[in-house]
Amino acid sequence: MTETSPSGASPAEAEAFLAAHPEIEAFDIVLHDANGIGRGKIIRRHELLSFYRSGRHLPISILGLDICGEDVHETGLIWDQGDGDLRAWPIPGTLVALHGTSPPRGEVFMSMYTLDGAPMTSDPRHVLARQVEALAADGLVVGGLHPAGAFELEFFLLDNARGPDGRVQPARDVLDGRKSRRTEVYSVDHLHGMLPLFSDIYAGAKAAGITAETLISEYAPGQYELTLHYRQNVMQAADDVIRLKRIVRAQARAHGVTACFMAKPNEDYAGSGMHFHVSMQDGAGANIFMEAREGEWNPRILHALGGLRRTMGESMLVFAPHANSWRRFASQSYAPVSPSWGVNNRSVALRIPAGDILARRIEHRPSGVDANPYLVAAVVLAGIRAGLAQEIDPGPETTGNGYEAGAEGIPTDWKSAIDAAKASDFLKEALGADLHRTFTAIKAAEYARVMRTVSEVDFDLYLHTV
Repeated sequence: MTETSPSGASPAEAEAFLAAHPEIEAFDIVLHDANGIGRGKIIRRHELLSFYRSGRHLPISILGLDICGEDVHETGLIWDQGDGDLRAWPIPGTLVALHGTSPPRGEVFMSMYTLDGAPMTSDPRHVLARQVEALAADGLVVGGLHPAGAFELEFFLLDNARGPDGRVQPARDVLDGRKSRRTEVYSVDHLHGMLPLFSDIYAGAKAAGITAETLISEYAPGQYELTLHYRQNVMQAADDVIRLKRIVRAQARAHGVTACFMAKPNEDYAGSGMHFHVSMQDGAGANIFMEAREGEWNPRILHALGGLRRTMGESMLVFAPHANSWRRFASQSYAPVSPSWGVNNRSVALRIPAGDILARRIEHRPSGVDANPYLVAAVVLAGIRAGLAQEIDPGPETTGNGYEAGAEGIPTDWKSAIDAAKASDFLKEALGADLHRTFTAIKAAEYARVMRTVSEVDFDLYLHTV
């Protein structure tokens, strides 16, 4: 029996895909939790049509797990609900072939719904959809506001084995095994040693309908950056980056190296960010951030910056969700340490990039690559909404060294960020009450796990000294 999918998925999409890909034997069906971790199942080819016709029952507790996959009872999604099932449905347009798998497999994203078809409000994808819908219904401009954007993906390629000192070390070139421990920033020749791997990453992106673009060697040994094509649909932008992470991880593993998406795997070098470029279009497709004359800022982009500045402190847990995330924030590390804004300035948190006024946008720089892009985008859009609605003044532009600016209420550690997030009415509205409770409960549980763990740092500092 075919039911009406609340996600808008149609069995016709699955039928056409199966006809076009007779070689594919199985499919990864993937739901993303509060940490952005893909959870789900691998189904066989003959099961795909039934998934599109009737959805798939999954336990509600799948959205109440911590980073280790353990239940967090304080989310209210475990025994408070009897660990019952809800129904996941495929997301239209996300059914793709996976590159280089043997036997051949496909992948499709899904979202969680209640049994009567309402969006499950602790699903991060639904949270972003709600912010997009709120902008579209906004009466500030004719036809509502329509966010467009793209994420940048920074990551490390590491050797599978630790070094003699127990630390992670950059991967050898997959082409010829050459090793470099230098900061090969912007070195084109250095990229050549990894081209076989990156060729497979690009092929995987193409098979998934993702336009991966510029590749650079970044500001740390073994660190790289991939940029993504600007999307007119922010949900697609978030889908792109979360899917590309999975592609990079799989292709790196196939080439015998480890892709690392920790925010700060090495304390001596820069960490990995996930910068979010965002602009707003009106109902006719015009960029509302664009100035009439270059250099005379449009008040709307200033108000958007004002909203993002005002809400940044209470939102930092979304942008830096893990213990390791907070090691990334250090002076002159290319990670912002204050809610500053500026033009063509990489030391600020909110940057207006240089370039054509037709492409005027905000680059939101606080997020680490370990953050959930659906939640990052949702909170950024909510901050922009607040700034536009309240016409918030962003204050003076930061010129020169943004690291000299004060923190101005930004949390300086993970625990402070958790406390600020729990108390934030803005974040509760941006995420919705249910996901706000889920997310902050998960982070509190992870913080408790870290604090009760006796690490090598404890032995190094205290074993022979106290």
